[in-house]
Amino acid sequence: MLLRPGEVNREKHWFEFHNLDKIVHFLIFVVLGFCYKVAFFRQKKWLFVVVMFVYGLFTEVAQGLMNMGRTMDFYDLFADMLGAVFGYFLFEGTLSYIEKRK
Repeated sequence: MLLRPGEVNREKHWFEFHNLDKIVHFLIFVVLGFCYKVAFFRQKKWLFVVVMFVYGLFTEVAQGLMNMGRTMDFYDLFADMLGAVFGYFLFEGTLSYIEKRK
């Protein structure tokens, strides 16, 4: 999804709005961050941040290099990181809730 080709000169749908892609980036990384913590829940926090940042940076650089109607955007990377951090805390909150119910 993050590396799909862009579309030039297409009509917007009724539900699209300015910066919708930032919300999509955020939501994708919420899921990615949550799933990453599920898979590697004992991993150090700093390593989580590094992995998410490198992956987000990689996707942005790849978008810039592919020349397929997508561009590298710092704000997309920022949305990626916010989403990953939200996914991290969503996992932590879910884990805490489950442990309290035991």
